[in-house]
Amino acid sequence: MIDYRGSFDFELPPEAMWDVLEHTERFESWWGWLHELRRDGGPLQAGSGLYGVVSPPVPYEMRVRVVLDRCVRPERIDAHVEGDLEGSAGLLLEPRGDGSRATVSWTIEMKQRPMRLAARLAPPLMRWGHDRVVEATVQGFRRNLAKNPLGQSHRGAV
Repeated sequence: MIDYRGSFDFELPPEAMWDVLEHTERFESWWGWLHELRRDGGPLQAGSGLYGVVSPPVPYEMRVRVVLDRCVRPERIDAHVEGDLEGSAGLLLEPRGDGSRATVSWTIEMKQRPMRLAARLAPPLMRWGHDRVVEATVQGFRRNLAKNPLGQSHRGAV
């Protein structure tokens, strides 16, 4: 079981952050650990789902489905995770100065037998792999925001 909570500051206000997050078609190009991503349903709204393959820096891939249970634009997403990982996840966007603070949290359980065994035998290795994926996600998001991925001003609507 992995319980995680982290907060990260970004230069975009919550509304603009939400606009960027709705462009899930860009995620695979942002994050090398994510493959075969597809979205079921409309924009970020309750009932939508994201399907993909997660390739952490350990020798296993995990197929996951993230189902959005509750979406309150531009402040909150609550979801549940199914597949090779199971559990719950959340995103909270709060104004912070001219930008946002993004707080993410999840409680997930690995369902693949080899991953469960590795988690029992080498928890520091599993935590290390998890933390590298989190770092890569935040760095990739910041790098792509700096490139202005939607071709508009970072100040104001994106």
